[in-house]
Amino acid sequence: MEYCSVPQLSGKISRICLGTMLFGNPVAEPEAIALTHAAMERGVNFIDTADIYEGYDRSIGSHGGVAERILGRALRGKRDKVIIASKVGNATGPGPDDQGLGRKHVGSTLEAILKRLGTDYLDIYYMHKMDPATPLEESIETFAGLVEQGKSRAWGVSNFSAEAIREIVVLCRRNGWPLPAMSQPNYSILRRDIEADHLPVCREAGIAVVPYRVLEGGLLSGKYAKSAPPPTGSRQAEKPGWLMEIDDAAQERLDAVRRSAATLKMPMSRYAIAWVLSRPGVAAAVVGVKNLQQLDEAVAAAGATSSLLAE
Repeated sequence: MEYCSVPQLSGKISRICLGTMLFGNPVAEPEAIALTHAAMERGVNFIDTADIYEGYDRSIGSHGGVAERILGRALRGKRDKVIIASKVGNATGPGPDDQGLGRKHVGSTLEAILKRLGTDYLDIYYMHKMDPATPLEESIETFAGLVEQGKSRAWGVSNFSAEAIREIVVLCRRNGWPLPAMSQPNYSILRRDIEADHLPVCREAGIAVVPYRVLEGGLLSGKYAKSAPPPTGSRQAEKPGWLMEIDDAAQERLDAVRRSAATLKMPMSRYAIAWVLSRPGVAAAVVGVKNLQQLDEAVAAAGATSSLLAE
């Protein structure tokens, strides 16, 4: 496993971050715990979760917490071996204080997260999405206060625009607040829009980029083909709404990725993850897995980055 440093954190993070969005369903608790332990045995020390994660059972406004509870059980007696990131911002109930980045919701959600995880602190607490109903300054001040209290070692943003990150940097420097340690955007070899602005902004500010959906929900695994039935047990078979449509243009891009991977004699999924990890400013990649084979491919990708993969 390869590791990298993040300025706002002591210690290094593994370049593969274990994603837990599927914990609960389709990855049942015993399998999720086994995969967590297997990832740690392979050198993964960075784990990503969120207050809303409950796999395919997720619906808007449902209470969530399933993945965090499972992860907490998996990490009993092992908390000091890992760096845990969780998130807040999406709706977890019907009330006005059950969502967003206001002071009350952010604080009460963190307490619930810590209880579910069985820990006294988070390593990274993300703003899960932008909240137009709450002044950005109030949200940053709240997160900065939680860092000062030791409730979280650092904070980050997920799904934020480059423009918002610029504003965050200005506000943090003006008020003496800690900068976000990480930004978590949607980024893959099929979805490269953040290269124009988001990546440069984060590099300039010293914010580590930790992308998710690096395999585009499985499209870059190599298992799908246009007009062909999806394999049993695949995301397209189980939760098709979570995948982008494979139209003619998408198929052409998938075929190009497949050819590039074949040229380097790599499985397509390994190539796609390694490609993301090879991009300047990318510290780690969040990868959700359902079995040991997928885990091993992700771990292998961390050692496969090279200048040959940069495009």
